[in-house]
Amino acid sequence: MSKRRGPEPVQVVKQRRDSVLRALVDGVPYIQFMGIGFERRGDELTGILPFKEDLIGNPLLPALHGGATSAFLEVTAIITLSWSYIWEDMENGVLDVSDVGNVDLPRLPKTIDFTVDYLRSGLPRDAYARARINRSGRRYASVHVEGWQDNRERMFAQATGHFLMPQRKA
Repeated sequence: MSKRRGPEPVQVVKQRRDSVLRALVDGVPYIQFMGIGFERRGDELTGILPFKEDLIGNPLLPALHGGATSAFLEVTAIITLSWSYIWEDMENGVLDVSDVGNVDLPRLPKTIDFTVDYLRSGLPRDAYARARINRSGRRYASVHVEGWQDNRERMFAQATGHFLMPQRKA
């Protein structure tokens, strides 16, 4: 007779998930360059772009540069898409994350197109973004991202992107 193991302690599960997310984000140097971070609540991610003077595009307003805004939204979409892909494999045991330092994370999705709507000037303060996956198949995914600063109901930018998904390992 084999011993039946109980469920893992919640703290162990949280630490493993946070470690995998950190490994995913730390694997992209551009994310570090921009200073983008991610907060995780369950499987939901919120991208955080801390304000830096370097991000100002128009010093007269002052307003965030459109390129920084676009990059932030695109990074949030890609990491959210990757996280959903990894989450499924991690929770089903397909992806062995027992040694996070040596885990072989899947490649990131590749952008096919990305359209940004600039709704108002980004103010000189922290920005936040959440992505919603509209469709994710074996080869293609469609994602919508919303960016805000002080009030989630007052978006300063939104975007829609289409991505080529990495092929799962056999």
